[in-house]
Amino acid sequence: MDFIYAIIPPRVLSQILVGLSRTTILFIVSSGLSLILGVLRIPNVAHGSLYMIGAFMAYSLSVLFGGGDLGFWMALIGAPIGVAIVSLIAERGLFQYLYEREHLMLLLLTFAFSLVFGDLVKIVWGTEYKSVPVPQMFQGFVNLFGGLPFPLYNLFLLVVGPIVAIALWLFVNKTRIGKIARAAAVDREMVGAVGINVSWVFAIVFVIGCLLAGLGGVLVAPTVSVTLGMDHTLIMEAFLIVIMGGLGNIWGALLGALIFGLAQSLGILVWSQFGIIFPYAAVIVVLLFRPTGLLKSTW
Repeated sequence: MDFIYAIIPPRVLSQILVGLSRTTILFIVSSGLSLILGVLRIPNVAHGSLYMIGAFMAYSLSVLFGGGDLGFWMALIGAPIGVAIVSLIAERGLFQYLYEREHLMLLLLTFAFSLVFGDLVKIVWGTEYKSVPVPQMFQGFVNLFGGLPFPLYNLFLLVVGPIVAIALWLFVNKTRIGKIARAAAVDREMVGAVGINVSWVFAIVFVIGCLLAGLGGVLVAPTVSVTLGMDHTLIMEAFLIVIMGGLGNIWGALLGALIFGLAQSLGILVWSQFGIIFPYAAVIVVLLFRPTGLLKSTW
């Protein structure tokens, strides 16, 4: 593997791999947001709050099942489902009646939901920091490229990312619901005229998008402190990624997350004190040359 190190120094290669694992979280959350934007035309500011709820649910399920491997896997299954149920209640209770309203009203509504969800998290889990342990099977390091140590959990994230991307592509392009959703995004009235219940199609898409937010929260929980406010930065990053990739374009979300995650990781290596600036600079550069995003927008 000496030829790899001759091209990319080990320190840089290590940062690239860390950036790719961060990209996985960003993509999973951003793809759910992009799906909702592309089909329902809802700028869901509460998406970040659902990500936070997923992380807190992961903590509770991990504690309930004694931590360790079992607790992690139950959290990985149960927390996204819990977030999906919360989103279904919100969608059936209110969102379904407002799809025809202008985007500003929907934006304000989702912002109100984000405040409500934040207070609910405070009531249920309190204000203290929570932590979710890395499962035992993913503790430790693995040697990549002939001796480069890399955390096993980060390697797990690198595997999960492509699986989610492929599953989402199959849902959108190969399933009946996915095809109907794409058609309804273009002409809702025409789809409804042929006897299809568009309202429930929209509900399914909304729930899947929110489930991805919850999944992102579960996956990030073992790597950060689970706390109130963890949704604020994430939702801003997710919107920037979706805009940079192309509104409603799933592959655009992947490309945007890749650029954002790598810029963030390599920026720390180049200028550690101001590394946070680099991903936002990357967004500015991309939008200067591609104002509508890197890939075709569905809007």
